Amino acid sequence: MGMSPVVATSSGISAADTVWVLLSAALVMLMTPGLAFFYGGLVRRKNILSILMQCFMMLCIISLQWVFCGYSLSFGPDLSSVIGSLDWSLLKNVGMGPSGYAPTVPHTAFVIFQMMFAVITPALIVGAFAERMRFSAFVIFSLLWTTLVYDPVTHWVWGKGGFLGAMGVVDFAGGIVVHINAGMAALAAVIVLGKRKGFPDAISPPHNLPVAVLGAGLLWFGWFGFNAGSALAANHVAVNAFMNTHIAGAAAGLVWSILDWLKFGKPTTLGMITGAVAGLAAVTPGAGYVDLSGAVWIGLFSGIICWLAVTALKAKYQYDDSLDAFGVHGVGGIWGTLAVGIWGTKAVNLAGVDGLIHGNPIQLLIQTKAVVITMLYSFIVSLVLFKVVDFVLGLRVNEHEEAIGLDLTQHREAGYTLLD
Repeated sequence: MGMSPVVATSSGISAADTVWVLLSAALVMLMTPGLAFFYGGLVRRKNILSILMQCFMMLCIISLQWVFCGYSLSFGPDLSSVIGSLDWSLLKNVGMGPSGYAPTVPHTAFVIFQMMFAVITPALIVGAFAERMRFSAFVIFSLLWTTLVYDPVTHWVWGKGGFLGAMGVVDFAGGIVVHINAGMAALAAVIVLGKRKGFPDAISPPHNLPVAVLGAGLLWFGWFGFNAGSALAANHVAVNAFMNTHIAGAAAGLVWSILDWLKFGKPTTLGMITGAVAGLAAVTPGAGYVDLSGAVWIGLFSGIICWLAVTALKAKYQYDDSLDAFGVHGVGGIWGTLAVGIWGTKAVNLAGVDGLIHGNPIQLLIQTKAVVITMLYSFIVSLVLFKVVDFVLGLRVNEHEEAIGLDLTQHREAGYTLLD
């Protein structure tokens, strides 16, 4: 007769919850290579390796930054309502016992899970300045941005004592912390770096859509860890978040395809995958706080709103957001964060909120305040950081390097080699 499995230790650690959080962390980690393929397939062939390199560099340097100081600044004992202390730097005083954030899993498991969020957030910004930023400048900017923008905003929303959390703001898996944050930094990048040479008429279409579709599929797959894993337990909240994530992505992908069909006469593969990612981003802040009908509406409207941002808004103002980081993640995150204030319901999660249609219009006002504060902070600080890095190192490659491509000029490699 085999031994009965140990469900929980005397400290309250649950084996099932621990496995779920670690698996979810692995899924979120996979999203960064997925993003690399998604973005990489959309650029010109001479720049695919630069995208892959930028995303994989985030896996390296931001993981190290996270254990060195990032986790402590984000989640550590409250230094003030805007930043954590350095008491947990290098993970000192962080062990295998439970934490105040996830009481049924080892504290270090929570650190690992949140590390993968910190890694992918600056990688999202890559989509705005693709094909024209120097790699050295990118590395320095990303390190500074994670420390001065991502970590403080994370503390505001999720850290014990953070002022937005204390206001009643809710963000289940990163609509504010990840998508609005990265989206506004993307907008700042577009303003400081300017347009690619030949934009928009002489810019080639995506060089490898199948690679981009593969990347989108990996993102969709990983998003189940991103959102459902944010329940931090293997429970009904995780199940609800999983379902909501999938349905919102599906709804937005469908809507985007229909809009492309109506406008251009054909449904496009690029539109389908872009719409799906927009829906996944939009449902992120509310995945564990809304019911299925709320997720459907969030997905449907995100398909419309983000499509308008990527087509009409971008065409009107002629800004070169290369891969629509602002139009998809920034706009999707803004809409999704506001949507929690509309469709949130405690019926699916007692730790959540009731929104406008469930009798609590105040929540929409609270979410709106958080959106405005985060947009302003991320945009202004990102703008300053881009200017400083530009002054010290120079942000943009020269015209000759841009014409040759970043793969050869920044990395001395080619993504595709033709052999006799």
